[in-house]
Amino acid sequence: MEGRHVLPWRLYGLRRGRDVVRATERHFDPVARRYRDRGRPDRAVLGRLANFINSELWGRVTDASLPWGVVFPNGGPLPRHPSQLYEAALEGIVLFTVLAVMIRMGALKRPGLILGSFIAIYALARITSELFREPDPQLGFLWGGLTMGMLLSVPMIVAGIILIVLAWRRKKTDKQTANR
Repeated sequence: MEGRHVLPWRLYGLRRGRDVVRATERHFDPVARRYRDRGRPDRAVLGRLANFINSELWGRVTDASLPWGVVFPNGGPLPRHPSQLYEAALEGIVLFTVLAVMIRMGALKRPGLILGSFIAIYALARITSELFREPDPQLGFLWGGLTMGMLLSVPMIVAGIILIVLAWRRKKTDKQTANR
């Protein structure tokens, strides 16, 4: 099932009291698996490391006394924050670790909790890393000194919190409660 179709199906299922997305994934498992794997944190780490190696999306100019400041070939003569590495750490390693701990603590017993947590934590990591990243040259700083990445992350935080609240309001899934 394509990513853009998940939300309408989820809303339809909530109104009918059924988990339509999970039922649909059983019928379209290869397609569902392909889209489900796109959000894996290890892919974020590899993507950001590629950005660092290719000297793309570099950070803001930093003080020369910062020991890990990097002079990028196409970023000018001044040292800059390696924001790609910050993003790799936050959006990949930290996010993966938090989700792994949540799963070990039983978060899968509440459908939607991991998804909501992933979305909210990813958005918070993105906002944090945007503090050190040079804004896109065609956009610059937008409203109130915020970057486009920060502004686009705000709805993600709201959506993540909504999913987390809905997951906590639901009863635990039948499989886990039957095993108790």
